[in-house]
Amino acid sequence: MKKLIVLSLIGIGLLSCNTQKNTHMNELPSEWKHSTNIYEVNVRQYTQEGTFRAFQKDLPRLKDMGVKTLWLMPVTPIAQKNKKGPLGSQYAAQDYTAINPEFGTMQDFKELVNEAHKMGFKVIIDWVANHTGWDHVWTKTNPDFYLKDPKTNDFQIASGMDDIIELDYSNPKMREAMIEAMKFWVRETNIDGFRCDLAAWVEVDFWQQARPEVEKIKPLFWLGEFDELDNPEYGKVFDASYIWNWMHKTKDYNEGKASFNDLKALLKRYDAIGNGSMRAWFTSNHDENTWNGTEYEKYGLLAKPLAVFSITWNGVPLIYNGQELPLKTKRLEFFTKDPIPWTGTYELHDFYKTLLNLKSNNPALRGGDPAVSTYLLKTSADDKIMAYLRKNGKDEVLTVLNLSQEAVTFRLDDAAVRGVYKNVFENTPRDFSQDKGFVLKAGDYAVFEK
Repeated sequence: MKKLIVLSLIGIGLLSCNTQKNTHMNELPSEWKHSTNIYEVNVRQYTQEGTFRAFQKDLPRLKDMGVKTLWLMPVTPIAQKNKKGPLGSQYAAQDYTAINPEFGTMQDFKELVNEAHKMGFKVIIDWVANHTGWDHVWTKTNPDFYLKDPKTNDFQIASGMDDIIELDYSNPKMREAMIEAMKFWVRETNIDGFRCDLAAWVEVDFWQQARPEVEKIKPLFWLGEFDELDNPEYGKVFDASYIWNWMHKTKDYNEGKASFNDLKALLKRYDAIGNGSMRAWFTSNHDENTWNGTEYEKYGLLAKPLAVFSITWNGVPLIYNGQELPLKTKRLEFFTKDPIPWTGTYELHDFYKTLLNLKSNNPALRGGDPAVSTYLLKTSADDKIMAYLRKNGKDEVLTVLNLSQEAVTFRLDDAAVRGVYKNVFENTPRDFSQDKGFVLKAGDYAVFEK
């Protein structure tokens, strides 16, 4: 298990030190998963055309930015009955083994995956196992696959969302059909894994059943939409999970509703989970951007330092398409066409490129690796500055974040940081044996490697 340690000149306070065995039903994520990052693609809104072919043209730019894994939002056809808006929700499937014609053809999708693989990307697709749309093919061929509402004797509407209906996981034949549908995409299109929508709304024993069955074809990466602090049993199945508690707590902190110590206490809880799974850290995704606001609306000045945190802390970074612009106030519509307003200028391209390449190339930033230790550092402004050191043998990455609304002058009062490091954004050396003083503007950050 990774060690999260608060070091000071006075002494060392150990927050977590127990070594845990990997409790995954399978081995730890294969090698590439430790150093990958995830870029979420909303195909509908990514281009004016909203197609796989149009998106494919942007692969060289994303490769240059350092993106490693592409997560495509659902690629299946959208149910038309009771659909929302003119185009409907991508999360209301009409057929689990077909392509949404809005995006192109199955051959277009296969070509996208093949080209992505040639360029070194991994590709995962969104899998919506909890529910389908009202006119999914199963509603006609296998109506017994669904839960029924005793009041209406019709299909059970999913919680709070009247365009989708819930599947019955007590039906073993439905489970087998779901697993076969997942196998279809691995076998026919050679994808590298799944992002599982509302994973904790589906019984955990389904995922325990599904993963080894689907992986008879090839090992896969599994990202689950759940927070392991709330659903620890799901962490035994998935490679990575969401950080809903962190997302809400950082928003509360920015609004003055949570303290700096609250943030550190939450990190300690995540750390205690260990390295049998990883956390997927983000400041935005499709749900957040559309329904709750952009990262700038939620975090203000803290949007960029929290992005730095997401890439340099223990886990796997997750970026939503358009954040490299950035989308400061633009919320992408969900049920209608609303393309990302690309201008040809990507203000944060180099920001992400620097961090994503650091994540991929420096062993100290490997996620879910027990060889890596993470130390929270003592500073002279511990109520405003988050500083931490990640180490893997001789490799080190030092991150310093000003998480306050004001400029801060401070020192790193910690013996763990010594010697010469390189500032990754300025490409300049700094000898911390000589000077540990900093002046950071509000919302500023600094990252060094050794």
